[in-house]
Amino acid sequence: MGNHIETTVANAKANLEVFSSTLQKLAAEDKDILAVTSDSRGSGKLVPFAQKYPKQIIEVGIAEQALVGVAAGLASTGKKTFAVSPACFLTARSFEQIKNDVAYSDNPVKLIGISAGVSYGALGSTHHSLHDYAALRAVNNLIIVAPADNFETEQAILQASQINQPFYLRFGKKPMPLLTEDETNTFEFGKGRVITKGKDLAIIATGETVYPSLQAAKKLKEEYQMEVTVVSMHTIKPLDYNLLQSLSQSVGAIMTVEEHSVFGGLGEACASFLLENQFNKPFKIVGIPDEYTVTGSQTEILNHYGISEEGLTATALQLIKK
Repeated sequence: MGNHIETTVANAKANLEVFSSTLQKLAAEDKDILAVTSDSRGSGKLVPFAQKYPKQIIEVGIAEQALVGVAAGLASTGKKTFAVSPACFLTARSFEQIKNDVAYSDNPVKLIGISAGVSYGALGSTHHSLHDYAALRAVNNLIIVAPADNFETEQAILQASQINQPFYLRFGKKPMPLLTEDETNTFEFGKGRVITKGKDLAIIATGETVYPSLQAAKKLKEEYQMEVTVVSMHTIKPLDYNLLQSLSQSVGAIMTVEEHSVFGGLGEACASFLLENQFNKPFKIVGIPDEYTVTGSQTEILNHYGISEEGLTATALQLIKK
């Protein structure tokens, strides 16, 4: 199973905190690093950034379309802009600006979607971003990334800051344990990160769903002697087709897991590639079904829809009929 960690849960930080601390390090060395926020510096963990670098943060107020337009304009002049806003509003209210001002105009804005998925919990469907992968996958010239743990988050921000291309980076709110303590582990956009290896089943997950997938894999091994490959598919676009091709030939079944609608996200992206390449083994997309979600905390909502250690274990057993 590799180096599965449970001891680091107590020391886990929210990925957004790692985003903020990493951005502060970058801003200290580069005056062109700018954070642009839509009344979201608190929820985006950018208060320390604003205190240290007040001339490198721009507040546009609750005006997400202006946020993206301003960030794109600044990027066009050579500034390295990080546009930070709740994912639900950033990707829905500002879709036209993302499509035209950022992607079509090739302005290398880093769009930071915070409190993504169902992170806002009881605030309900208006505040859930269960559409963002689907909408943004259809936009050309946009890299889409959902880091799973603190390591992936730091690497994603450091590397994205060096790449002159538009990005959408998606973050939730809860503390995320490290997936592995293997220091040879690497992070590269467009390359899925294989956390564990096994021949019976592959669980391909993204963002905050990778950790419960890893917990389920551990349970499947301990209680059912199943060998499970777990992949952090942090880059939704471009997808790692080479890894998908390899998995299709080496495992008995594939499950995808995402904190997103079952329509248009990671699962359907994987399914279309696999079907086009004659994959005919058991396959299952786990996500949020086509309904307005139940009300509750993020954990309660994910548990309700089976995106948990217990739920994913049960789905895996059903998928391979054990």
